[in-house]
Amino acid sequence: MIPRRTILSGLAAMTAAGCTPRQPVSTAMTYPIAPPPPDRATMGLDAVIDLSRSVTVADFRAVRRSGILGVIHKATEGGDYLDTAYAGRWPQAEAAGLLWGAYHFGTGQTSGARQAAYFLSVARPGPRTLLALDLEANENNPGNSMRLDQAEEFVQAVAAATGRLPIVYVHPTWANGDPLPNSGLSLGARITPDSPVARCGLWIADYHDSPEVPIGWETTGWRLWQYAGDESVAKPAYGQTNIVQGVSHCDRNLFNGDAGELQSFWGAG
Repeated sequence: MIPRRTILSGLAAMTAAGCTPRQPVSTAMTYPIAPPPPDRATMGLDAVIDLSRSVTVADFRAVRRSGILGVIHKATEGGDYLDTAYAGRWPQAEAAGLLWGAYHFGTGQTSGARQAAYFLSVARPGPRTLLALDLEANENNPGNSMRLDQAEEFVQAVAAATGRLPIVYVHPTWANGDPLPNSGLSLGARITPDSPVARCGLWIADYHDSPEVPIGWETTGWRLWQYAGDESVAKPAYGQTNIVQGVSHCDRNLFNGDAGELQSFWGAG
């Protein structure tokens, strides 16, 4: 997600951030960017980006022409913060032929059920809106990170209200309950296969050549893999990549399947 990834990005300091190039990189560029296909192209469909209001969107039609099929946009955080760009961008994206998704950044400030209710009240999902929980360390206030019991309550409340489980965005180190290398922070518990969270589709955040699947999803694997991001002016690749036209920068995600399977997955989670 954007722009809270200093901790997660630090896990892949040797892997540069940016939108995946699909054309030769100019020799004038002095900064590295995410490794290009074919290595990742063989592992999934490179057609999903995630955004928040920190991203400038000039034209969703240009995004679609860049080969992107789906957009997952931040809707809420905690129990009282909403992304003011969410509501206005939704119809624009769908008018451009893009699939639309909404994500909630979980915090520790209130119960998972209350956060789910707030998220749904803002996201107002339709049957084709992908729903997602962003489960990671709260970089700005680590003590306010969402706990596992809150995440379990969140996904169960969303399922009860919509009939669908959200997908869960998480880093493998965080999901396994291990300390993050740079900060020593951890979820404090391991997501096991019998957790309600592990019944959700896995949106793995891992900026390496291939994703590590957490223990909770060992038998099911990942559905989305965020393999690169370009999230702020502090990043060396910021503004250096423009393969996804129509946006100032973006996080890139592979879908574990083809375009037809992506269409089916999007409505079911």
